[in-house]
Amino acid sequence: MDNDNQLIEAAARDLDGTFEAVVVAHQDRLYSIALRMLGDPHDAEEAAQDALVRAYRAMAGYPAGRILELRLRPWLATIVLNLCRSRITRRAAAGRPALSLDAAAPGTLEPVADARSGPEATVARRAAGRAWADLLLTLPPAYRSAVVLRHIDGLSYPELATALDRPEGTVKAQVHRGLAMLRAASEAAERREREELTA
Repeated sequence: MDNDNQLIEAAARDLDGTFEAVVVAHQDRLYSIALRMLGDPHDAEEAAQDALVRAYRAMAGYPAGRILELRLRPWLATIVLNLCRSRITRRAAAGRPALSLDAAAPGTLEPVADARSGPEATVARRAAGRAWADLLLTLPPAYRSAVVLRHIDGLSYPELATALDRPEGTVKAQVHRGLAMLRAASEAAERREREELTA
C-alpha cells in the first residue's frame, strides 16, 4: 500500500512525529481484526491499543534501516493476532467461552443499509452478519486468523504468509479449510433451525 510506504519512510526519519498517522491509518483495522478474533468489543479495543503501543515501542528500538524494511500491514496484524491468541488462551484456561458478537459496538458489524431496500431486508442482512460473525468465533484460532486476515482485513496471500509466519501454501489451505468449516457450520445451523420449525 503506497500510504504505508510513505508512513514507514516518515517513521524512519521521525517516529514520534509520524506515529500518530500510523495509529489513525491502522487503528480501525486492528480493532476489526481483534473483534472478529475475540468477539468482545472491550477486549478488542484493548488488544488494538496494546498492539499499537507494542508497535511504537518496537519501532523506537529499531534503527532506521530496519523500520524501512517493515511491511506495515502484515507486521501490525501479527502483533494484534499474537495479543488475541494470548487472550484466547487465557480465556480457555479460565474456562470462559468465546463471546457473541451481538454485543458489538454499533456499526462495527452492521452492513450498510441500502436506501432501496426496506427495513425487513436491512434486519435480515444484520441478522445474517451477526450469525456469520458468531460462526467465525467457533473456528479454531489458526483458521479464524487466516480467514479474518484474508477476507475481512483483505491481506494478500503473501502478506498473510508474512503476518502468520507460515508458508503461502499453508495459509491458502487454512483459508480454504476455514471457509469450508464456516459453510458446514452454517448448513448445520440452518438444518437445526428447520428442524425446530417443523417440530
